[in-house]
Amino acid sequence: MSHIDRNMRTLRAQKLPRMTDFRKVWHPEWFQGRRRRNNYFEGWYMKHVSSQGEHILSFIPGVSLSRKDPHAFVQGIDGHTGQTWYFRYPSEAFQYAPDAFDIRIGNSRFSKHGIALDLESPEGRIAGEIKYANLHTFPVSLRTPGIMGWYRYVPAMQCYHGVVSLDHELTGSMQVNGKDHDFSGGKGYVEKDWGSSMPEAWIWMQSNHFPQPKTSFMLSIARVPWLKNSFPGFLGFFLHEGQPHYFATYTGARIKNLEVDKKEVSLHIISKDLQLHIQGVKKEGGKNHGALKAPGKGHMERVIHENVNASLFVSLTDKHGKILFEGEGTHAGLEMIGDTSVLQG
Repeated sequence: MSHIDRNMRTLRAQKLPRMTDFRKVWHPEWFQGRRRRNNYFEGWYMKHVSSQGEHILSFIPGVSLSRKDPHAFVQGIDGHTGQTWYFRYPSEAFQYAPDAFDIRIGNSRFSKHGIALDLESPEGRIAGEIKYANLHTFPVSLRTPGIMGWYRYVPAMQCYHGVVSLDHELTGSMQVNGKDHDFSGGKGYVEKDWGSSMPEAWIWMQSNHFPQPKTSFMLSIARVPWLKNSFPGFLGFFLHEGQPHYFATYTGARIKNLEVDKKEVSLHIISKDLQLHIQGVKKEGGKNHGALKAPGKGHMERVIHENVNASLFVSLTDKHGKILFEGEGTHAGLEMIGDTSVLQG
């Protein structure tokens, strides 16, 4: 794994990058940072699924800068058992490269090349290395600097979202409490969030495990604060045969027939030329959801529950109703957080 040690910087208030560093706008995978010390968080969601799906491990490295409890952290979740881990570190233990996705927390490293972990606490020990190859990164342009589109240019939003890799290959293994987990031949996915707080309510779903190759899907619907009001907004993509399709509020697409209950969610997305139907279903039986910490005003005080082994049924049609794709995405992440009724348009 290649890293840029000479450029790594320790996280200190006086050394955080200025928000006027506009290069970061076109590189959402980089540490975005804030000069202010309070009410800020940043975290990367890095998912790993083994070749046969027998192992699913996701890790969230990040930093919470709040007056109450500033610290760095690495969260982990096992997609089959629902077991979660929260490894805490002093905020100064968070190091980053100023011009690359390359961070260190304690003795662990996270980058576009993969992860190398050395984590230990009373909750357990996780160690090993997983390398990434053939990343399908999210395309960035002046008009669309990432998955948020032109909203990325809006200052002081509550929460920003970035997609780092829609799909990539894995090699390597991870040892969890003495048990080996081989990920060679598996698939990975990486996205991230940063800002002051996660939304009051949201729905999030993701899978890149469809029978059809080179297929990946993610959708996030949230209540977005705007000036003194708020509105339901969404963003997402569907990658098929290497061709990405984008569906978002800023593209003019709209959601119809959003239905949510404790076990599943279904909806239609309609754009100018395409229609997407999605049904997300939580897996029945067993403990396949885990409790993760989420930020409120930078402080990791909120507890959310993520089902990390759900199924997503996706159908893509053109404007004439011709079916372009139908398939089931497995090993899917699915979150339905807060009062989802506020997400209705």
